[in-house]
Amino acid sequence: MSAVHVSPYAGTWYPENHDDLALLLDERFDMSSRRTGEFAFRDALGFVAPHAGPAYSGAVAAGVYRALAHVQPERVIVIGFPHHGGLRGAAVPDVAAISTPLGEVALDPAFGAAFPRVREERLCDHSVEIQLPFLQKAVPNASIAVLYAGRMSGEDRARAAELLAAEWRPGTVFVASSDFTHYGRNFGFTPFPADSAAPHHLRELDQECIEAAGSLDPRLFAQVLEANRATVCGTDPISLLLETFARLGSDDVYQFSLDYQTSGEITRDYANSVSYAGLAYCRRESFRLAAGDCDALLASASETIRQLRETGRRDPVPASGSAALGACRGVFVSLHQGSDLLGCIGNYAGRGPLAEQVAEMALAAAMDDPRFRPAAQVAGPIDVEVSVLTPLKRISGADRFRVGTHGGLLRLGAHVGLLLPQVAEHYDWTAEQFLGALARKSGLGPRAWNDPKARLFVFEAQVFSRPGLPGRS
Repeated sequence: MSAVHVSPYAGTWYPENHDDLALLLDERFDMSSRRTGEFAFRDALGFVAPHAGPAYSGAVAAGVYRALAHVQPERVIVIGFPHHGGLRGAAVPDVAAISTPLGEVALDPAFGAAFPRVREERLCDHSVEIQLPFLQKAVPNASIAVLYAGRMSGEDRARAAELLAAEWRPGTVFVASSDFTHYGRNFGFTPFPADSAAPHHLRELDQECIEAAGSLDPRLFAQVLEANRATVCGTDPISLLLETFARLGSDDVYQFSLDYQTSGEITRDYANSVSYAGLAYCRRESFRLAAGDCDALLASASETIRQLRETGRRDPVPASGSAALGACRGVFVSLHQGSDLLGCIGNYAGRGPLAEQVAEMALAAAMDDPRFRPAAQVAGPIDVEVSVLTPLKRISGADRFRVGTHGGLLRLGAHVGLLLPQVAEHYDWTAEQFLGALARKSGLGPRAWNDPKARLFVFEAQVFSRPGLPGRS
Protein backbone atom coordinates (compact mmCIF):
# COMPACT_ATOMS: atom_id res chain seq x y z
CA MET A 1 0.00 0.00 0.00
CA SER A 2 1.32 3.44 -0.95
CA ALA A 3 1.60 5.84 1.95
CA VAL A 4 0.04 9.02 0.53
CA HIS A 5 -1.41 9.83 -2.88
CA VAL A 6 -1.00 13.53 -3.71
CA SER A 7 -4.08 14.67 -5.61
CA PRO A 8 -3.04 16.09 -8.99
CA TYR A 9 -6.08 18.40 -9.20
CA ALA A 10 -4.65 21.10 -6.92
CA GLY A 11 -3.58 24.01 -9.09
CA THR A 12 -5.69 22.85 -12.03
CA TRP A 13 -9.24 22.01 -10.96
CA TYR A 14 -9.01 24.13 -7.81
CA PRO A 15 -6.43 26.38 -6.10
CA GLU A 16 -3.20 24.78 -4.93
CA ASN A 17 -2.90 27.16 -1.97
CA HIS A 18 -4.62 26.25 1.32
CA ASP A 19 -6.06 29.71 1.98
CA ASP A 20 -7.27 30.23 -1.59
CA LEU A 21 -9.03 26.87 -1.62
CA ALA A 22 -10.59 27.49 1.80
CA LEU A 23 -11.86 30.88 0.58
CA LEU A 24 -13.33 29.32 -2.58
CA LEU A 25 -15.17 26.73 -0.50
CA ASP A 26 -16.48 29.39 1.89
CA GLU A 27 -17.81 31.35 -1.08
CA ARG A 28 -19.54 28.28 -2.53
CA PHE A 29 -21.10 27.35 0.82
CA ASP A 30 -22.41 30.92 1.19
CA MET A 31 -23.74 30.82 -2.36
CA SER A 32 -25.50 27.53 -1.64
CA SER A 33 -27.14 29.00 1.46
CA ARG A 34 -28.47 31.92 -0.57
CA ARG A 35 -29.72 29.59 -3.30
CA THR A 36 -31.51 26.96 -1.24
CA GLY A 37 -31.80 28.07 2.39
CA GLU A 38 -31.27 25.61 5.22
CA PHE A 39 -31.49 21.83 4.90
CA ALA A 40 -32.78 20.66 8.25
CA PHE A 41 -33.62 16.97 7.96
CA ARG A 42 -32.29 14.95 10.85
CA ASP A 43 -30.65 12.06 9.04
CA ALA A 44 -29.67 10.70 5.63
CA LEU A 45 -28.55 7.39 4.17
CA GLY A 46 -26.72 8.95 1.26
CA PHE A 47 -26.25 11.65 -1.33
CA VAL A 48 -25.38 12.23 -4.97
CA ALA A 49 -22.85 15.03 -5.44
CA PRO A 50 -21.35 16.57 -8.60
CA HIS A 51 -17.62 16.54 -9.27
CA ALA A 52 -16.71 19.35 -11.67
CA GLY A 53 -14.30 22.03 -10.52
CA PRO A 54 -15.68 23.98 -7.54
CA ALA A 55 -15.87 27.12 -9.68
CA TYR A 56 -18.57 25.33 -11.70
CA SER A 57 -20.40 22.71 -9.64
CA GLY A 58 -19.26 24.05 -6.27
CA ALA A 59 -22.52 25.73 -5.25
CA VAL A 60 -24.54 22.57 -5.93
CA ALA A 61 -21.92 20.38 -4.26
CA ALA A 62 -21.93 22.72 -1.26
CA GLY A 63 -25.67 22.05 -0.88
CA VAL A 64 -24.84 18.38 -0.41
CA TYR A 65 -22.04 19.04 2.04
CA ARG A 66 -24.03 21.57 4.05
CA ALA A 67 -26.62 18.82 4.49
CA LEU A 68 -23.90 16.32 5.37
CA ALA A 69 -22.52 18.74 7.98
CA HIS A 70 -25.99 18.84 9.54
CA VAL A 71 -26.02 15.02 9.78
CA GLN A 72 -22.39 14.83 11.09
CA PRO A 73 -21.79 11.15 10.24
CA GLU A 74 -19.05 9.07 11.81
CA ARG A 75 -18.01 7.65 8.43
CA VAL A 76 -18.52 8.69 4.80
CA ILE A 77 -18.12 6.16 1.98
CA VAL A 78 -17.45 7.96 -1.31
CA ILE A 79 -18.38 5.99 -4.45
CA GLY A 80 -16.60 7.32 -7.52
CA PHE A 81 -15.54 5.97 -10.90
CA PRO A 82 -12.54 6.35 -13.24
CA HIS A 83 -13.47 8.55 -16.21
CA HIS A 84 -10.76 6.90 -18.27
CA GLY A 85 -12.58 3.57 -18.02
CA GLY A 86 -10.94 0.20 -17.79
CA LEU A 87 -12.27 -0.78 -14.37
CA ARG A 88 -14.54 -3.80 -14.16
CA GLY A 89 -16.42 -4.33 -10.94
CA ALA A 90 -15.68 -2.34 -7.79
CA ALA A 91 -12.30 -1.68 -6.22
CA VAL A 92 -10.64 0.13 -3.33
CA PRO A 93 -7.61 2.36 -4.02
CA ASP A 94 -4.45 0.88 -2.55
CA VAL A 95 -3.35 3.98 -0.61
CA ALA A 96 -3.42 4.98 3.03
CA ALA A 97 -4.26 8.65 2.51
CA ILE A 98 -4.92 11.27 -0.16
CA SER A 99 -3.41 14.73 0.13
CA THR A 100 -5.14 17.99 -0.84
CA PRO A 101 -4.12 21.59 -0.10
CA LEU A 102 -6.27 21.37 3.07
CA GLY A 103 -4.19 18.46 4.38
CA GLU A 104 -4.16 14.69 4.24
CA VAL A 105 -7.35 12.62 4.21
CA ALA A 106 -6.64 9.29 5.88
CA LEU A 107 -8.66 6.48 4.31
CA ASP A 108 -10.42 4.04 6.62
CA PRO A 109 -8.10 0.99 6.72
CA ALA A 110 -10.94 -1.23 7.93
CA PHE A 111 -13.08 -0.54 4.88
CA GLY A 112 -13.49 -2.79 1.87
CA ALA A 113 -11.59 -5.92 2.81
CA ALA A 114 -13.87 -7.91 0.48
CA PHE A 115 -13.13 -5.66 -2.51
CA PRO A 116 -9.94 -5.92 -4.58
CA ARG A 117 -7.29 -3.26 -3.99
CA VAL A 118 -6.00 -1.53 -7.10
CA ARG A 119 -3.00 0.77 -7.50
CA GLU A 120 -4.10 4.40 -7.23
CA GLU A 121 -2.50 5.36 -10.55
CA ARG A 122 -5.04 3.07 -12.24
CA LEU A 123 -7.97 4.63 -10.37
CA CYS A 124 -6.92 8.23 -9.68
CA ASP A 125 -9.90 10.33 -10.73
CA HIS A 126 -11.52 13.66 -9.96
CA SER A 127 -14.86 11.93 -9.36
CA VAL A 128 -13.51 11.11 -5.88
CA GLU A 129 -10.79 13.67 -5.32
CA ILE A 130 -12.95 16.75 -6.00
CA GLN A 131 -15.15 15.55 -3.11
CA LEU A 132 -12.32 15.54 -0.60
CA PRO A 133 -11.90 19.28 0.10
CA PHE A 134 -15.67 19.54 0.62
CA LEU A 135 -15.49 16.64 3.08
CA GLN A 136 -12.55 18.24 4.86
CA LYS A 137 -14.58 21.41 5.36
CA ALA A 138 -17.97 19.87 6.18
CA VAL A 139 -17.12 16.79 8.29
CA PRO A 140 -13.47 17.14 9.36
CA ASN A 141 -13.79 14.48 12.05
CA ALA A 142 -15.50 11.81 9.93
CA SER A 143 -13.68 8.67 8.81
CA ILE A 144 -13.46 8.57 4.99
CA ALA A 145 -13.59 5.45 2.81
CA VAL A 146 -13.35 5.33 -0.99
CA LEU A 147 -14.78 2.82 -3.46
CA TYR A 148 -14.50 3.04 -7.24
CA ALA A 149 -17.37 1.54 -9.26
CA GLY A 150 -16.62 0.37 -12.79
CA ARG A 151 -18.70 -1.38 -15.42
CA MET A 152 -20.73 -4.20 -13.92
CA SER A 153 -23.33 -6.67 -15.02
CA GLY A 154 -26.53 -6.77 -12.99
CA GLU A 155 -25.25 -9.84 -11.17
CA ASP A 156 -21.89 -8.23 -10.40
CA ARG A 157 -23.60 -5.07 -9.14
CA ALA A 158 -25.83 -7.13 -6.87
CA ARG A 159 -22.78 -8.83 -5.36
CA ALA A 160 -20.99 -5.50 -4.89
CA ALA A 161 -24.13 -4.04 -3.27
CA GLU A 162 -24.26 -6.94 -0.82
CA LEU A 163 -20.67 -6.22 0.21
CA LEU A 164 -21.28 -2.49 0.43
CA ALA A 165 -24.49 -2.92 2.44
CA ALA A 166 -22.53 -5.09 4.88
CA GLU A 167 -20.23 -2.09 5.45
CA TRP A 168 -23.14 0.06 6.62
CA ARG A 169 -23.73 0.77 10.27
CA PRO A 170 -25.51 3.64 12.07
CA GLY A 171 -23.45 6.76 11.51
CA THR A 172 -22.39 5.76 7.97
CA VAL A 173 -23.42 7.87 4.97
CA PHE A 174 -22.77 7.18 1.28
CA VAL A 175 -21.85 9.83 -1.30
CA ALA A 176 -22.11 8.79 -4.96
CA SER A 177 -20.24 11.04 -7.38
CA SER A 178 -21.93 12.01 -10.65
CA ASP A 179 -22.56 14.88 -13.00
CA PHE A 180 -25.70 14.75 -15.12
CA THR A 181 -26.28 15.69 -18.77
CA HIS A 182 -23.17 16.47 -20.83
CA TYR A 183 -24.58 18.47 -23.74
CA GLY A 184 -22.90 19.81 -26.87
CA ARG A 185 -20.56 18.88 -29.67
CA ASN A 186 -17.66 18.38 -27.28
CA PHE A 187 -19.64 15.53 -25.71
CA GLY A 188 -21.18 14.17 -28.91
CA PHE A 189 -24.69 14.84 -27.61
CA THR A 190 -26.86 17.44 -29.35
CA PRO A 191 -30.49 16.22 -29.24
CA PHE A 192 -31.71 19.84 -29.48
CA PRO A 193 -30.24 23.16 -30.64
CA ALA A 194 -28.18 25.35 -28.29
CA ASP A 195 -30.72 28.16 -28.50
CA SER A 196 -32.82 30.05 -25.97
CA ALA A 197 -34.88 26.91 -25.30
CA ALA A 198 -31.81 24.83 -24.39
CA PRO A 199 -32.05 25.52 -20.61
CA HIS A 200 -35.65 24.27 -20.60
CA HIS A 201 -34.79 21.15 -22.60
CA LEU A 202 -31.79 20.39 -20.38
CA ARG A 203 -33.87 20.73 -17.24
CA GLU A 204 -36.54 18.41 -18.65
CA LEU A 205 -33.95 15.81 -19.63
CA ASP A 206 -32.14 16.01 -16.30
CA GLN A 207 -35.39 15.97 -14.34
CA GLU A 208 -36.44 12.69 -15.94
CA CYS A 209 -33.07 11.16 -15.00
CA ILE A 210 -33.30 12.56 -11.47
CA GLU A 211 -36.83 11.19 -11.12
CA ALA A 212 -35.55 7.79 -12.25
CA ALA A 213 -32.80 7.90 -9.61
CA GLY A 214 -35.51 8.83 -7.10
CA SER A 215 -37.32 5.56 -7.85
CA LEU A 216 -34.52 3.81 -5.94
CA ASP A 217 -34.94 1.11 -8.59
CA PRO A 218 -31.64 0.58 -10.46
CA ARG A 219 -33.45 -1.20 -13.31
CA LEU A 220 -35.86 1.67 -13.88
CA PHE A 221 -32.93 4.09 -13.63
CA ALA A 222 -31.05 2.16 -16.33
CA GLN A 223 -34.13 1.97 -18.57
CA VAL A 224 -34.72 5.72 -18.45
CA LEU A 225 -31.07 6.53 -19.16
CA GLU A 226 -31.02 4.13 -22.08
CA ALA A 227 -34.28 5.47 -23.52
CA ASN A 228 -32.99 9.06 -23.33
CA ARG A 229 -29.45 8.20 -24.46
CA ALA A 230 -28.57 10.15 -21.33
CA THR A 231 -24.98 11.27 -20.79
CA VAL A 232 -24.96 10.90 -17.01
CA CYS A 233 -21.32 10.13 -16.29
CA GLY A 234 -21.74 8.59 -12.81
CA THR A 235 -24.25 5.94 -13.83
CA ASP A 236 -22.28 3.17 -12.13
CA PRO A 237 -21.89 4.89 -8.72
CA ILE A 238 -25.58 5.88 -8.67
CA SER A 239 -26.72 2.40 -9.73
CA LEU A 240 -24.56 0.80 -7.04
CA LEU A 241 -25.92 3.25 -4.48
CA LEU A 242 -29.53 2.39 -5.37
CA GLU A 243 -28.78 -1.34 -5.33
CA THR A 244 -27.20 -0.95 -1.88
CA PHE A 245 -30.23 0.94 -0.57
CA ALA A 246 -32.43 -1.94 -1.73
CA ARG A 247 -30.49 -4.24 0.58
CA LEU A 248 -30.81 -1.81 3.47
CA GLY A 249 -34.59 -1.54 2.98
CA SER A 250 -35.61 1.32 0.74
CA ASP A 251 -39.42 1.21 0.83
CA ASP A 252 -39.47 4.19 3.20
CA VAL A 253 -36.53 6.05 1.59
CA TYR A 254 -37.21 9.15 -0.51
CA GLN A 255 -34.93 11.26 -2.69
CA PHE A 256 -34.87 14.99 -1.97
CA SER A 257 -33.44 17.38 -4.57
CA LEU A 258 -31.13 19.83 -2.82
CA ASP A 259 -30.08 21.92 -5.83
CA TYR A 260 -29.67 21.87 -9.59
CA GLN A 261 -27.65 24.02 -11.98
CA THR A 262 -25.91 23.83 -15.35
CA SER A 263 -22.54 25.15 -16.42
CA GLY A 264 -24.41 26.89 -19.23
CA GLU A 265 -26.24 28.97 -16.64
CA ILE A 266 -22.93 29.94 -15.07
CA THR A 267 -21.04 30.77 -18.29
CA ARG A 268 -24.10 31.97 -20.26
CA ASP A 269 -22.96 29.63 -23.04
CA TYR A 270 -25.02 26.55 -23.84
CA ALA A 271 -22.94 25.37 -26.79
CA ASN A 272 -21.41 22.89 -24.34
CA SER A 273 -22.99 22.45 -20.93
CA VAL A 274 -22.75 20.03 -18.02
CA SER A 275 -25.56 19.63 -15.50
CA TYR A 276 -25.10 19.32 -11.74
CA ALA A 277 -27.59 17.93 -9.21
CA GLY A 278 -27.33 17.54 -5.45
CA LEU A 279 -29.59 14.73 -4.17
CA ALA A 280 -30.26 13.42 -0.67
CA TYR A 281 -31.76 10.06 0.32
CA CYS A 282 -33.61 10.08 3.64
CA ARG A 283 -35.98 7.75 5.41
CA ARG A 284 -39.56 8.86 5.91
CA GLU A 285 -39.00 9.73 9.57
CA SER A 286 -36.40 12.31 8.55
CA PHE A 287 -39.17 14.31 6.87
CA ARG A 288 -41.46 14.40 9.89
CA LEU A 289 -41.99 17.80 11.45
CA ALA A 290 -41.83 18.25 15.21
CA ALA A 291 -45.10 18.92 17.04
CA GLY A 292 -44.18 22.57 17.60
CA ASP A 293 -43.66 23.13 13.87
CA CYS A 294 -47.01 21.47 13.10
CA ASP A 295 -48.72 23.79 15.57
CA ALA A 296 -46.95 26.79 14.03
CA LEU A 297 -48.17 25.90 10.54
CA LEU A 298 -51.75 25.38 11.76
CA ALA A 299 -51.64 28.71 13.59
CA SER A 300 -50.35 30.37 10.42
CA ALA A 301 -53.18 28.94 8.30
CA SER A 302 -55.83 29.68 10.93
CA GLU A 303 -54.74 33.27 11.50
CA THR A 304 -54.53 33.90 7.75
CA ILE A 305 -58.10 32.69 7.24
CA ARG A 306 -59.38 34.53 10.31
CA GLN A 307 -58.03 37.80 8.97
CA LEU A 308 -59.44 37.06 5.54
CA ARG A 309 -62.93 36.45 6.92
CA GLU A 310 -62.86 39.49 9.18
CA THR A 311 -61.24 42.04 6.88
CA GLY A 312 -61.42 40.60 3.36
CA ARG A 313 -57.65 41.13 2.98
CA ARG A 314 -55.56 38.40 1.40
CA ASP A 315 -52.51 38.83 3.63
CA PRO A 316 -50.74 35.53 4.38
CA VAL A 317 -49.40 35.21 7.93
CA PRO A 318 -46.08 33.31 7.78
CA ALA A 319 -45.32 30.65 10.37
CA SER A 320 -42.55 31.00 12.91
CA GLY A 321 -40.82 27.79 13.89
CA SER A 322 -37.62 25.79 13.56
CA ALA A 323 -35.27 25.70 10.57
CA ALA A 324 -37.31 22.76 9.21
CA LEU A 325 -39.98 25.25 8.12
CA GLY A 326 -37.43 26.83 5.80
CA ALA A 327 -37.36 23.71 3.62
CA CYS A 328 -39.19 23.73 0.29
CA ARG A 329 -41.65 20.85 0.63
CA GLY A 330 -44.82 19.79 -1.12
CA VAL A 331 -47.84 20.78 0.97
CA PHE A 332 -51.65 20.88 0.75
CA VAL A 333 -54.14 22.76 2.91
CA SER A 334 -57.67 21.35 3.17
CA LEU A 335 -60.65 23.15 4.70
CA HIS A 336 -63.56 21.17 6.12
CA GLN A 337 -66.83 21.78 7.87
CA GLY A 338 -67.83 18.55 9.51
CA SER A 339 -67.53 15.89 6.82
CA ASP A 340 -67.84 18.43 3.99
CA LEU A 341 -64.78 19.51 2.05
CA LEU A 342 -64.80 23.27 1.46
CA GLY A 343 -61.53 23.58 -0.44
CA CYS A 344 -58.16 21.91 -0.95
CA ILE A 345 -55.21 23.59 -2.63
CA GLY A 346 -51.51 22.80 -2.62
CA ASN A 347 -48.52 21.87 -4.70
CA TYR A 348 -46.29 18.83 -4.75
CA ALA A 349 -43.16 20.53 -6.04
CA GLY A 350 -42.23 22.60 -2.99
CA ARG A 351 -42.20 26.04 -4.59
CA GLY A 352 -41.24 27.89 -1.42
CA PRO A 353 -40.45 27.48 2.29
CA LEU A 354 -43.14 25.72 4.31
CA ALA A 355 -43.32 28.74 6.62
CA GLU A 356 -44.67 30.80 3.72
CA GLN A 357 -46.43 28.19 1.60
CA VAL A 358 -48.99 27.03 4.16
CA ALA A 359 -50.48 30.51 4.64
CA GLU A 360 -50.57 31.03 0.87
CA MET A 361 -52.24 27.64 0.31
CA ALA A 362 -54.77 28.43 3.07
CA LEU A 363 -55.78 31.62 1.24
CA ALA A 364 -56.05 29.76 -2.05
CA ALA A 365 -58.13 26.95 -0.47
CA ALA A 366 -60.46 29.52 1.08
CA MET A 367 -60.97 31.57 -2.09
CA ASP A 368 -59.68 29.91 -5.26
CA ASP A 369 -60.73 26.26 -5.35
CA PRO A 370 -62.93 26.23 -8.47
CA ARG A 371 -64.90 23.21 -7.26
CA PHE A 372 -66.54 25.11 -4.40
CA ARG A 373 -67.90 28.51 -3.53
CA PRO A 374 -65.36 30.47 -1.47
CA ALA A 375 -64.93 28.81 1.90
CA ALA A 376 -64.23 32.17 3.52
CA GLN A 377 -67.88 33.07 2.87
CA VAL A 378 -69.26 29.95 4.57
CA ALA A 379 -70.92 30.57 7.94
CA GLY A 380 -69.75 28.67 10.99
CA PRO A 381 -66.44 27.19 12.09
CA ILE A 382 -63.92 25.77 9.61
CA ASP A 383 -61.51 22.91 10.32
CA VAL A 384 -58.01 23.33 8.90
CA GLU A 385 -55.97 20.30 7.79
CA VAL A 386 -52.36 20.47 6.58
CA SER A 387 -50.65 17.65 4.66
CA VAL A 388 -46.87 17.97 4.35
CA LEU A 389 -45.58 15.60 1.69
CA THR A 390 -42.47 13.53 1.38
CA PRO A 391 -40.77 13.92 -2.01
CA LEU A 392 -42.30 12.01 -4.89
CA LYS A 393 -40.98 8.54 -5.69
CA ARG A 394 -41.48 7.16 -9.18
CA ILE A 395 -42.58 3.52 -9.19
CA SER A 396 -42.38 0.98 -11.99
CA GLY A 397 -45.83 -0.48 -11.45
CA ALA A 398 -48.95 -0.57 -9.31
CA ASP A 399 -47.54 -3.47 -7.27
CA ARG A 400 -45.31 -0.89 -5.51
CA PHE A 401 -48.34 1.19 -4.42
CA ARG A 402 -49.54 0.76 -0.80
CA VAL A 403 -53.11 1.90 -0.24
CA GLY A 404 -53.59 3.80 3.01
CA THR A 405 -49.90 4.74 3.09
CA HIS A 406 -49.21 6.24 -0.30
CA GLY A 407 -50.70 9.16 -2.08
CA GLY A 408 -50.31 9.11 -5.83
CA LEU A 409 -49.45 11.36 -8.74
CA LEU A 410 -50.05 10.31 -12.34
CA ARG A 411 -48.48 12.03 -15.32
CA LEU A 412 -49.30 11.08 -18.92
CA GLY A 413 -48.52 13.62 -21.61
CA ALA A 414 -50.09 16.92 -20.59
CA HIS A 415 -52.37 15.21 -18.06
CA VAL A 416 -51.43 15.34 -14.36
CA GLY A 417 -53.47 14.36 -11.33
CA LEU A 418 -52.80 13.90 -7.61
CA LEU A 419 -54.68 12.33 -4.71
CA LEU A 420 -53.60 12.55 -1.06
CA PRO A 421 -53.23 9.26 0.86
CA GLN A 422 -56.11 10.04 3.24
CA VAL A 423 -58.57 10.05 0.33
CA ALA A 424 -58.41 6.24 0.13
CA GLU A 425 -59.18 5.96 3.84
CA HIS A 426 -62.10 8.40 3.55
CA TYR A 427 -63.76 6.36 0.78
CA ASP A 428 -62.50 2.95 1.97
CA TRP A 429 -60.95 2.32 -1.45
CA THR A 430 -58.81 -0.57 -2.59
CA ALA A 431 -55.54 0.17 -4.35
CA GLU A 432 -57.16 -0.36 -7.76
CA GLN A 433 -60.05 1.95 -6.90
CA PHE A 434 -57.58 4.62 -5.76
CA LEU A 435 -55.55 4.35 -8.97
CA GLY A 436 -58.72 4.47 -11.06
CA ALA A 437 -59.83 7.63 -9.25
CA LEU A 438 -56.34 9.06 -9.71
CA ALA A 439 -56.57 8.43 -13.46
CA ARG A 440 -59.98 10.13 -13.63
CA LYS A 441 -58.61 13.05 -11.60
CA SER A 442 -55.97 13.35 -14.32
CA GLY A 443 -58.69 13.63 -16.97
CA LEU A 444 -57.99 10.14 -18.30
CA GLY A 445 -59.65 6.75 -18.46
CA PRO A 446 -59.71 4.59 -15.30
CA ARG A 447 -56.87 2.31 -16.48
CA ALA A 448 -54.55 5.09 -17.68
CA TRP A 449 -52.13 4.41 -14.82
CA ASN A 450 -51.32 1.16 -16.62
CA ASP A 451 -50.31 2.89 -19.87
CA PRO A 452 -46.62 2.15 -20.68
CA LYS A 453 -46.06 5.88 -21.24
CA ALA A 454 -47.59 6.88 -17.91
CA ARG A 455 -45.37 7.94 -15.02
CA LEU A 456 -46.74 6.91 -11.63
CA PHE A 457 -45.36 8.43 -8.43
CA VAL A 458 -46.08 7.77 -4.77
CA PHE A 459 -45.52 9.85 -1.65
CA GLU A 460 -46.46 9.86 2.00
CA ALA A 461 -47.95 12.70 4.00
CA GLN A 462 -47.77 13.94 7.57
CA VAL A 463 -51.33 15.09 8.21
CA PHE A 464 -52.33 17.32 11.13
CA SER A 465 -55.36 19.48 11.78
CA ARG A 466 -56.96 22.16 13.92
CA PRO A 467 -60.71 21.92 14.40
CA GLY A 468 -63.28 24.63 14.72
CA LEU A 469 -61.73 27.86 13.40
CA PRO A 470 -64.47 30.33 14.40
CA GLY A 471 -66.40 31.98 11.59
CA ARG A 472 -69.24 34.38 11.03
CA SER A 473 -72.59 33.18 12.35
